[in-house]
Amino acid sequence: MKVLVATEKPFAKVAVDGIREVVEQAGGELALLEKYTQKEQLLEAVADADALIVRSDIVDAVVLDAAKQLKIVVRAGAGYDNLDLAACTEHGVVAMNTPGQNSNAVAELALGLMVYAVRNMYNGTSGTELFGKTLGIHAYGNVGRNVARIAKGFGMKIIAFDAYCPDEKMMTDDVMPVHSAEELYEKSDIVSLHIPATDETKNSINYALLNRMPKGALLVNTARKEVINETDLICLMQERSDFRYVTDIMPQADGKMQELFAGRYFATPKKMGAQTAEANINAGIAAAKQIVAFLIDGEERFRLNK
Repeated sequence: MKVLVATEKPFAKVAVDGIREVVEQAGGELALLEKYTQKEQLLEAVADADALIVRSDIVDAVVLDAAKQLKIVVRAGAGYDNLDLAACTEHGVVAMNTPGQNSNAVAELALGLMVYAVRNMYNGTSGTELFGKTLGIHAYGNVGRNVARIAKGFGMKIIAFDAYCPDEKMMTDDVMPVHSAEELYEKSDIVSLHIPATDETKNSINYALLNRMPKGALLVNTARKEVINETDLICLMQERSDFRYVTDIMPQADGKMQELFAGRYFATPKKMGAQTAEANINAGIAAAKQIVAFLIDGEERFRLNK
């Protein structure tokens, strides 16, 4: 059993050590390809691998063609749009992610962005508080639940919309369910986005939806860039000087938005929701454990493809 860790942006050493321990205890061999600069390097490294762990690295048909022995690929993290699931299925390769391992890190960033925005991006002027504000959580999965947990400490009123989450689950967490995105945005001072990028959700956060938010609204996006209709967002922010947008996924129109909306728009230089030492370690080791469980016991709990 040869496990390849192929990471253009490497794991922390402690994470690699943990992955190695899991693999070697199971009788496997660990190979590392870190900070590679050309796809050819990945194609060569994956040729004799039985399993592959990646972060944001692209695993497409070209990679899978080169990986003649590959049985499983695991994306260390929740998002998996860098994995071509159809190609994995065609090549007989199981694709997995590691849901929940980065959730607290992303949730803490979302709350940090909220504080930064409502305090006028720390420019020295008088801002507002999160206490007493209504927070709308769009998608109540692992990250959404952690956002709710942390937001309670700020004294926020929390509502959520998730078509796939039972009302009872939200209510157990003292979160009020609503039953449409429109209702969520109408009732929320702040909306925190946690929806995945799918055919259904891409460009779904549009003018009509955002314009339902009350005066002084704030949209926080630590999910995916593709869910935002940028043209609509820019149009709305031009019309509404009260609307603010903060994100850790830099929009295509970042330069234009910085120029037009200084003081009420902010994007981090790169996606950083999961960029903590703890999340890095958790996701890497979880990926290794899932590979061992699959190769030894056939465990497919986190399988993404058919």
